[in-house]
Amino acid sequence: MQLGAFSLSLSVKDIHKSKEFYEKLGFTEAGGHIGQNWIMMRNGDCLIGLFQDMFEGNILTFTPGWDSSAKELDSYTDVRELQKQLKEKGIELTETVDEDGSGPGHFYAYRSRRKRNPC
Repeated sequence: MQLGAFSLSLSVKDIHKSKEFYEKLGFTEAGGHIGQNWIMMRNGDCLIGLFQDMFEGNILTFTPGWDSSAKELDSYTDVRELQKQLKEKGIELTETVDEDGSGPGHFYAYRSRRKRNPC
């Protein structure tokens, strides 16, 4: 099962303070739009997303169709096929993508109910 590019999506209280903190750790801005309360930060092969007021808890994010540099792949497993494979393996999904749809989509295998990071 090829899940695609991996990043950790962090739900943060203050995106500006969080960006500052991760820059001190050597991360640089790699995408997103801080004015929309989300940015991607990179340190080598490590990719994190900072998201303010978009979701609760932190999320492991896999992006089929992208490599680790967020470049589109010529060939990849569609999100609907990944969802089908996970269901067949008995993984309970809390939110699903329309199996008859096309284009971008997402599903959740587990949603954390923990408090946000203080950063």
